[in-house]
Amino acid sequence: MLNKLQQAEEKYLHLEASLSDPIIASDPARCAEIAKEYKSLTPIMEKYREYQRADEIARGALELLEESSDAELRALANEELRDAKATCEALLQELTVLLLPRDPNDEKNVIVEIRAGAGGEEAALFAAVLYRMYTMYADSVGFRTSMMSSTPTELGGYRQLAFMIEGEGAYSRFKFESGVHRVQRVPTTESQGRIQTSTATVAVLPEVEEVSIDINPADLLFESCKSSGAGGQHINKTESAVRLTHKPTGIVVECQEERSQFKNKDKALKMLRAILYDQKQREQDEQIASDRRAQVGTGDRSERIRTYNYPQGRLTDHRIGLTLYTLDSILNGNIAGLIDALATAETAEKLKAQTN
Repeated sequence: MLNKLQQAEEKYLHLEASLSDPIIASDPARCAEIAKEYKSLTPIMEKYREYQRADEIARGALELLEESSDAELRALANEELRDAKATCEALLQELTVLLLPRDPNDEKNVIVEIRAGAGGEEAALFAAVLYRMYTMYADSVGFRTSMMSSTPTELGGYRQLAFMIEGEGAYSRFKFESGVHRVQRVPTTESQGRIQTSTATVAVLPEVEEVSIDINPADLLFESCKSSGAGGQHINKTESAVRLTHKPTGIVVECQEERSQFKNKDKALKMLRAILYDQKQREQDEQIASDRRAQVGTGDRSERIRTYNYPQGRLTDHRIGLTLYTLDSILNGNIAGLIDALATAETAEKLKAQTN
């Protein structure tokens, strides 16, 4: 591992020098790319330099032990050596985690798509609950959210909705939410007080740059239509809504949340790129089964990942066997602890895969 750290340090210093190069500074795209890579290596280098300082202290204490015959000095050197070795060991463990391969999408913005599953209107209402939970959490950590498309129901639920979450590291926090979410509760429309089980599916897609997914304009069928839905003076009066069909795959994307047709088209293209990228990633994952095993169920939309049990105030994440009895708090957006537990489990799986 020390060899890897030395190589990382050499690369870090090279990137640092590159950022001061006037030629690179004159190329904003190249400069941004180098700055991003430099920033990603900074936490590793900071920790590595802590390790180097502790290792230097350990070497100095060992040298003193070898040279000195003074009992008091030797006792102090022994204590210093013991503390420095313990520090080195702890730092190496932290560095092992920091050196694990990172998901290249972790720092990206995300597009979250929620669809009502089994359960009729109750499933649509649950989709709205999930949307509220995610947006409240996003607000609490300083992320920005914006609706991209939605199909609301009369009772306040959603048959389908898609929204963007913008912020550094958004994907790293929301990627664990992909899958089937199950709710067990008494619907407001249920007069007999019987518990109903309903589901909603969540897909979390990293926002994709144009250069990552090349879409041929000739492959797109563009249609404009009048917006539909509740409220708003522009509804049904202007053809601002957009429907894009990707001919090769048959994927259809709609967006009507903005008053401007141009903005709706831009959002629809972002959604389409994210879907095509996700499709491409899934094909690769199927070919590399070991990579899929190293994830905590971060992509399979058919996988039941979580149960929200209202009568017991219980949430259970089936992937890591975690049960929490703080459902009210979680539904109000306090999901940081849950996400941290999933991230820790993913790290443990990666460490396990690395040693096998």
